[in-house]
Order: sequence, then C-alpha cells, then structure tokens
Amino acid sequence: MARSLGSRLPPALVERLSQRDLANRLGIALPFVTVDREGRPHAMLLSYLELRAYDSGTLGLVVQARSASARNLAERGGGTLLILEPVAVVYVKSRVVDGPLDVAGADALGYFLLSVEDVLEDAAAEWEAGMRVTGAVTYAPRPAVDSAWARATLAALAAPRARA
Repeated sequence: MARSLGSRLPPALVERLSQRDLANRLGIALPFVTVDREGRPHAMLLSYLELRAYDSGTLGLVVQARSASARNLAERGGGTLLILEPVAVVYVKSRVVDGPLDVAGADALGYFLLSVEDVLEDAAAEWEAGMRVTGAVTYAPRPAVDSAWARATLAALAAPRARA
C-alpha cells in the first residue's frame, strides 16, 4: 500500500539520487513513466547516470531528445519515477519546469528540469505478511562513465538549469 510522503524527497532519497554514489548504483534500472498522446502510460528505463536530485524538490533528467518519452514530457509535462529496490519502493511524481534543453557534446540528448509533486512510499500491507521486493531491475554491462555520452550527461546534470 502506498502512502504519500508529501511533495519533497526525504533526505535519504535525495542522497540516493544525488549521484554521489554513482559507481555503486550503475547497473540498476529505474522505470520512468510518462503519458502518451492517447492517454496511455508509456514506460522507459533510466539509469542512475541519467537522473539527479539537486535538492528535495528538484530533479534533472537527461533522455534521448527525440524519444517518445521526451515528447510526452514536453507535451504533457509530467512523469513518474519508480524506484523498485529491496531498500526502497518509491514513486516520485514530477512536473516539467523546463525542457528539453540542449546537452552540449551530445546532439541526441535532451535535459529536463523537473519539480517533485508527490513522493509515494510503498510498503507491504498487513495481509501481505511482510512480502517485499528482493531485487532491483538490473542491466549489464554498466556504462563507462568516461564515454562521451556519459560525460555529456553528467555535465548536463551538474547543476539545475532552465531558460531565463
């Protein structure tokens, strides 16, 4: 059962999404859901490399600029991040502040600045007898953080930005 934690990321989640422990988080996939033109959910998978919490209310996101997810974000202005790991099952509902903005050194990428609207924490209901998520969705190989696209992504996420 999910319960709202409010419109701010708790400190532990800010730290988890801060990229300060990026090396240990690479290989874990984060589903991100937008809404398509027909009103249907549209899912994509992110890595911890492509997302960053700047503070409890602000996220940066870098995705393929011409992807359906980027188009959905630009047109409908919202998305939900899912963190599905043994230590946390959390849904972060967000709203686009700006984007897509260009990513220097990577024409195919777009940067979005997102505001956090609601943070939902999911926990087992009493009748579920302590059932829990036992493993995260993972991928391999882990991206090389010194590759051109990773360097461009990390640079784009270095600080929050929006058009003036």
